[in-house]
Amino acid sequence: MRIGIDLGGTKIEGIVMDKDANILARKRVATPAAQGYSKILETIVEMVHTLENQAHENCTIGIGTPGALSSDNRSMKNANTLCLNGKPMQTDLENMLERDIRLENDANCFTLSEACDGAAREFETVFGVIMGTGVGGGIVIHKRLHSGPQHIAGEWGHNILVPQGAKCYCGRKGCVETYLSGPALTRQWREHTGDATVRTVEQIIGRAQRGDELAETVLQRYFDYFGQALSSVINILDPDAIVLGGGMSNIDGLYTAGRQRVAEYVFNDQLTTPILRNHHGDSSGVRGAARLWPDV
Repeated sequence: MRIGIDLGGTKIEGIVMDKDANILARKRVATPAAQGYSKILETIVEMVHTLENQAHENCTIGIGTPGALSSDNRSMKNANTLCLNGKPMQTDLENMLERDIRLENDANCFTLSEACDGAAREFETVFGVIMGTGVGGGIVIHKRLHSGPQHIAGEWGHNILVPQGAKCYCGRKGCVETYLSGPALTRQWREHTGDATVRTVEQIIGRAQRGDELAETVLQRYFDYFGQALSSVINILDPDAIVLGGGMSNIDGLYTAGRQRVAEYVFNDQLTTPILRNHHGDSSGVRGAARLWPDV
């Protein structure tokens, strides 16, 4: 039995998965980010105990988190849940649970899930994309996660897309994340139109579908940013498939107009790389976290 935990900005989800990838138990609670680091750890530990009671045995534990472990001192880095940064999260949880755990970036967990038994299960080299409140990515080769010696493999969200562009939480300007996340699209609407009454991505898409030229212009610019950013990944990695996840992956135009923009920017005379919708939806991250123990 494997336990997977997905630590998100607003919720923590946990599952028990058997050897055939069936989900036997599931639990979700709100992330107590406002109460700080210690409360987050306590909530995770309590969830593990609850799930193990339901499984009736001790389980392996894999955790997907925002950010990643520093290769220098094993503390958390690059997390947009800022209270985690600089903290020895894996060590603290292992001490509290009195066993080894495995911890990886949430985008890596998403990619592992979709590459093993999701949308990209038939492909060998898979690049997974998360586009939601942030932008991340992961690489899986032959069903094995490649996180790199610095634990930053796949982090395309913090490459510079627009020099001296919008400020990112990471401290730099013009990151891919500041142009492809959900908040980025609503910001681009406000900047282009001056209209602050439109607050959600769904409202912008709805307006475009009803023929609103301003909304269509904003969306087309978004697709162009998508094409520029993802073509760079393809030029470097040339994966067998790309899987899109996160709330922004539900935008239908990414698979048509967005794909066409990728084809225009990629360093090849054609684009043959499949760009796929995820199969497991919001459960991809937690399923991938459970799979961080591949040999049980």
